[in-house]
Amino acid sequence: MSVIKQAMILAAGKGTRLRPLTLDTPKPLVEVGGQPLIVWHIKALQAAGITDITINASWLADKLMATLGDGAQYGVKLQWSVEEDEPLETAGGIFQALQTGKLQNAPFVLVNSDIWTTYDFSQLVDYTLGPDQQAHLLLIDNPEHNDNGDFAINNGLASEHAVAGADKYTFSGISVLSPRLLDGLVTGQASALGPLLRKAMIKFQVTAEVIVDNWIDVGTAARLEQINTFIDTKGAGAHRGA
Repeated sequence: MSVIKQAMILAAGKGTRLRPLTLDTPKPLVEVGGQPLIVWHIKALQAAGITDITINASWLADKLMATLGDGAQYGVKLQWSVEEDEPLETAGGIFQALQTGKLQNAPFVLVNSDIWTTYDFSQLVDYTLGPDQQAHLLLIDNPEHNDNGDFAINNGLASEHAVAGADKYTFSGISVLSPRLLDGLVTGQASALGPLLRKAMIKFQVTAEVIVDNWIDVGTAARLEQINTFIDTKGAGAHRGA
């Protein structure tokens, strides 16, 4: 039986870098390879056996919910955590989902909605966080738009600073998190995930690994065109959300 049974997809951003496309369309619904970007994640999670999925929404939330509904069309159960006024940022959005019971108090896979990757989520469903472990991050080789990277790996532990000239990598937007990472946050208050991860790293509570799958941050019009061209010419390959 799988250890991890739930996931959360972060989908509350306004997608300002993709405007004017996202003025009327929520960024997660922008089409990639013939289907909404977020649907690739939903299908891939379902294929991996994760069918309880929470999605936070804010900008054009009604359109997002109307399109995806309860998830039955994809064989999953979608829970919606709506951030009514302004987005609560990454950690704040997760915390609200936990506080309202949309996300259960157990480890979960976290996915940014604005990436596209052939990574197979079934590799995470049996991942077990240690007693003091707060997170496990998936990192990638640095793309052109993030040359300096985000985190290093030292003896399997994630670190903000590289040791002895070790490489730094870019956070892929995929992780396994413990709800305890969010302890101490205030309901309704915007909070970012990065500072919480860095604080846990100092305590040696975050592990990481580097993945080599196809990956792109679909954050700009140029990168949207790039991934659509890739799929048109090479196909979706091993992507389980195709």
